[in-house]
Amino acid sequence: MKGIILAGGTGSRLFPITKVTSKQLLPIYNKPMIYYPLETLLKAGITDILIIVAPEHAGDFVNLLGSGKDFGARFFYEVQDKPEGLAQAFMLGEGFIEDDHVTMILGDNIFEDDFSEAIQTFESGARIFAKQVEDPHRFGVVHFSEDMVAEKIEEKPEHPESDYAVTGLYIYDSSVVEKAKALKPSARGEYEITDLNRLYLDDGTLDVAMVEGAWLDTGTFESMYEATEFVRSRELGIG
Repeated sequence: MKGIILAGGTGSRLFPITKVTSKQLLPIYNKPMIYYPLETLLKAGITDILIIVAPEHAGDFVNLLGSGKDFGARFFYEVQDKPEGLAQAFMLGEGFIEDDHVTMILGDNIFEDDFSEAIQTFESGARIFAKQVEDPHRFGVVHFSEDMVAEKIEEKPEHPESDYAVTGLYIYDSSVVEKAKALKPSARGEYEITDLNRLYLDDGTLDVAMVEGAWLDTGTFESMYEATEFVRSRELGIG
């Protein structure tokens, strides 16, 4: 199993502080944001990790993380010249993934859960993770049948049929590269991860697991504040 952390993009919702640095390098309490998704992968035993970064901040990531030696891992870097959707990560990472399974985590997502078992027991197809939220229209949304079998996935629907959001952790087999390359850009010009997941759903090889603990998507000032409060409380044993 290999790992990818997607840490490109402009962080436009966090302007002006992201005019001078990457969103994923901003602090969440006592660590840079990217440390949290990195720890999720390392905890699951993933030691070969590709970090996808924006060109203007590539050097900052290398300065912070280095070769991976300090983390007991090997880090590889790929520059994303232009962010064109989450599924683009698998096209950029084709040479890195080769014939292996791959777990991708978004560089601005913080999870309380330990996903070691879910990652280590993965065999084929795709496994994604859903969480009930109050604002599902902000995310990809998965709709389940009465017996909790995934039936449909929509990208940021205006009127969601479900309150289960697809979180920023995804596990795929090596066929993900060819599937991603077969995608067409959406109306907003992006290679959508939802379209990629639909291919697995249509094949009958998509497994949807539940996130039990906290999930923090730290892409806004409010969510960054909430994440800092959550991490601080956990670190200090408050609450």
